[in-house]
Amino acid sequence: MKKIWLSIFICLLVVVNHQVMAQNSRESFNDNWFFKLDTANEYNPQELNNKPWRAITVPHDWSIGLDFDSTSPSGNDGACLRGGTGMYKKTFILSSADKGKNIFIDFDGVYMNSTVWINGHELGNRPNGYISFQYNMTPYLKFNGQQNLLEVLVKNHQPNSRWYSGSGIYRNVWIEKKGSVYVDHWGTYITTPQVSAKEAIIKIQTKLKNSLDMGTHALLKTTFYNQNGSIVKILSKKIIINANEDQTYVQSFSLSNPLLWSTQHPNLYRAISQVFVNDKVQDVYKTNFGVRYFHFDKDSGFYLNGNPLKIIGVCMHHDLGSLGAAINVRAMQRQLQILKSMGINGIRTSHNPPAPEWLDLCDKMGFIVLDEAFDSWELAKTKYDYHLYFKNWHKKDLTDQVVRDRNHPSVFMWSIGNEILEQKTGDKDTSGRNITRDLVQIVKGLDDRPITAAMNESGPNNNISCTGALDLIGINYHHWLWEGLPKQFPGQKFILTETISSLQSRGEYLMPSDSIRHWWGFTREKNGGTPDFTCSAYDNSAANWGSTYEESLKLLLKHPYLSGMYIWTGFDYLGEPTPYPYPARSSYFGIVDMAGFPKDTYYLFKSLFTKDTVLHIFPHWNWKPGQKIDVWAYYNNADEVELFLNGKSLGIRKKTGDDLHVQWNNIVFEPGTLKAVSRKDGKIIKLSTIKTAGEAYKLVASADRSTINADGDDLSFVKITVEDKAGNMVPYADNVLHFSLKGDGEIAALDNGCETDLTPFSNKKWRKAFNGLALAIVKAHHKKGKLTLHISADGLQGTSVDIEMK
Repeated sequence: MKKIWLSIFICLLVVVNHQVMAQNSRESFNDNWFFKLDTANEYNPQELNNKPWRAITVPHDWSIGLDFDSTSPSGNDGACLRGGTGMYKKTFILSSADKGKNIFIDFDGVYMNSTVWINGHELGNRPNGYISFQYNMTPYLKFNGQQNLLEVLVKNHQPNSRWYSGSGIYRNVWIEKKGSVYVDHWGTYITTPQVSAKEAIIKIQTKLKNSLDMGTHALLKTTFYNQNGSIVKILSKKIIINANEDQTYVQSFSLSNPLLWSTQHPNLYRAISQVFVNDKVQDVYKTNFGVRYFHFDKDSGFYLNGNPLKIIGVCMHHDLGSLGAAINVRAMQRQLQILKSMGINGIRTSHNPPAPEWLDLCDKMGFIVLDEAFDSWELAKTKYDYHLYFKNWHKKDLTDQVVRDRNHPSVFMWSIGNEILEQKTGDKDTSGRNITRDLVQIVKGLDDRPITAAMNESGPNNNISCTGALDLIGINYHHWLWEGLPKQFPGQKFILTETISSLQSRGEYLMPSDSIRHWWGFTREKNGGTPDFTCSAYDNSAANWGSTYEESLKLLLKHPYLSGMYIWTGFDYLGEPTPYPYPARSSYFGIVDMAGFPKDTYYLFKSLFTKDTVLHIFPHWNWKPGQKIDVWAYYNNADEVELFLNGKSLGIRKKTGDDLHVQWNNIVFEPGTLKAVSRKDGKIIKLSTIKTAGEAYKLVASADRSTINADGDDLSFVKITVEDKAGNMVPYADNVLHFSLKGDGEIAALDNGCETDLTPFSNKKWRKAFNGLALAIVKAHHKKGKLTLHISADGLQGTSVDIEMK
């Protein structure tokens, strides 16, 4: 009988839990927008008014659909893609049940300088293109079947960024409907003032607003769930809140045996806040959080949950390659999965607040996030950048960023700026010191996580570091100074906020491989590099301020006081194609190319920072007869590697000292098979083989997921490989590939990872392969069924791939 009652009780809990989780006052507002664009670099209302409207769905990046343009005011730092002025509009009808509610519109990000109107009433202007914001539409709304008109004017006048920014309503839009007493925007703050493996104190501060003209009694009920959906605690608080006021209420409890959040086990909890007035639900608000503790030590680095941990992080800009800046959760997830698979455990949001969904993914997947605020303060880096707005907006923008992001367990540090120009004005202009103190004070008033700044000026007169206001000294580059940091900054703790800046094109190799090339600043008048604007995929090319991967990694691993590094960058990104001018339009900095295909150094990281057994040899084995080739190997879990060419041993190599790879130099090329064998204690651990490829014969396609959701957003990334008859990738293949899709979906974009390919991303019918590979991104619509992607090329055997939509 007890078992029966227990089963009934559990079932009731599940039902109640489902009902609470299902209630939501926040709804997507992404569909049924209209848009018009004027790409001129100055706002002309009459010109914009004359442009035609077209139907779109947001998130929407208007720039990614334009042609690459050598005359674009963005320059190739902005990917040679124009901005301009865009106008969005959306009409909607509210239900009679919504009358009397407080109704808000939320924008997760609009790039940039947006102004919003509802029914002709201006709600506000927000210059910062990366910040999230909310407006109260309630006083201006129409009911009784009348249409409401929401309008958004967006001005992206260039240059305003040192990388590709994208343009428009490129993040999600939400409508929120709340009762008379409700949780304020980003109105919860959950902290864990005491944490151990046995117990954690959970403290939640909830800011409530009363929109009534009279005081009222209310009940705040907060239910805490673990990641399995089980209730761990219910807290209730009866309150009296005055008319038209807001008030913050504190609740806390002790959680036994908490499931700690870590990079390997990112356990999450959820708090559901319900507000009742007269027993009626006025608002339901969800907050995800994690339980963990950490600290930085000046001598031994970073500790998470009491365990030492090197932060092996990467910097990431916000674009999604050929998809542009318009956010897509699956595309972001794929990026993070690729990075995680090579041992990356940290992300720096360069150089701005990220999309909320990015941090949600970092929470779920276990990344140490350095959340960055600004790329400029009062001094300009480009003509129309944030320096124009800093004085009037920095406090609001920084406050909103911290309040929005502070519940994320993945956020461990705040950065108040990247390579800020005020840092190096020295005694002539010390305004940077006051700004530093001001920004730190703003953050400290909102959260207690460590604060740093990404500084590329290492002298003692640095106006940011000399204030003593930072919790962590953030160092950009200057690897030759890292060993002296404890003497230069006695007693301080260190994080390497930006490092390396290696330059690589996937599948391109320049020899001799041990000759380091430092390239930067090539122009049409000042030629340099290679005629085809490529860089070497050996670890032997970097910007003149940077280093090779191995140079910096050796120092990081040698010195425990270096708590971690954020490498520039995880993925190639649009814009900033150092070292080359146009037609280069995307960066060479990534460990992974813009299409998501790993470069060879991906395997260096995988060999160092994962438990997977790695043996990766390169380059390819298609060269001219008699050409002398250097062969490298990244490996782990073995003592040695032996290399064979057509069955003949070329010798055994072993890593000694701080070596991170082994190599065989000046191998005289002959066609055939290159084979590597790794061994430990004489036993074979792994084999790796590269064969000389013949002529291109066929296309092979593979989808990263063969089943996706029919939700209008989900994506499948299809890799296309050009192979010879025997199934070897043809390393120099650049065939024109043709694409077509059958079923209720679309080809969202095509890519190949080539930094100089000027084929517009609006072209979704064909694209060349680059060094044997290409990518098709397939997007589901809303009808369940099968999608079939067909790929063909003249003279080659075509292929197709099926994708189920459920």
